[in-house]
Amino acid sequence: MKVHAGLCASMLGMTMCMAAALSPAKAQVHEKQQHVVTPDEFNKQTAQPAQTRHANEDAIRHLLYSDAGQKALKSANVDYQRVDKAIGQLSDDELAKLADRSRQADSDFAAGFISAKTLAYIILATVVIVVIAVIV
Repeated sequence: MKVHAGLCASMLGMTMCMAAALSPAKAQVHEKQQHVVTPDEFNKQTAQPAQTRHANEDAIRHLLYSDAGQKALKSANVDYQRVDKAIGQLSDDELAKLADRSRQADSDFAAGFISAKTLAYIILATVVIVVIAVIV
């Protein structure tokens, strides 16, 4: 009987140890199932850089495609398609800087702060920066 009682006590002890070990594991599995970020939020966050890049490219293209931009490109004997292709090859940082400058020049021109000639110089500088950035 002593052997039987000892065996039961050992089994009971092992069962309690296993239950104690599994309890934190179950809690971890439950914690893993709860997401900090929902899938919709994750999709929005992952799409943000692409949307920002697209908006920056559009800002530069808008300036280059304007009447003043087309005149500046023609005076420099530069094909718009070539510059347009080069814009897509810029790094995100270069693109963001040029887009900021393009937006500022466009708004200054629209507000009358700069002349068409100054805008043409800004556009030519933008073209030069785009071409140099792609070459390097």
